[in-house]
Amino acid sequence: MINFLKKAFNDMKESAKAQHEVSKAEFAAVKAESKANFEENRFHNSLARAKAQGKQSWDDAHMSPEERAVKTQAERDAKLAAANERIAAANERYEEARK
Repeated sequence: MINFLKKAFNDMKESAKAQHEVSKAEFAAVKAESKANFEENRFHNSLARAKAQGKQSWDDAHMSPEERAVKTQAERDAKLAAANERIAAANERYEEARK
């Protein structure tokens, strides 16, 4: 029983570390994208873009716990790689928008 609990807590610890790494990368990506979006849309308001982002947020908030667990487990590595690509792309967009 003691080994089972040790293993369970160790698994939770490793999962939390992996999720923290993904969360940090996603936060940096969102921050870079927001910065780029601000520069691109500095003088242009887009109601269609705001509605699309609102719908995506609504859909994500109403996902069932089972779906969320399956999706999270399958996409951790993919999200990390995508976040790094998004950071690079957003930084390029930001530099072009500043010119």
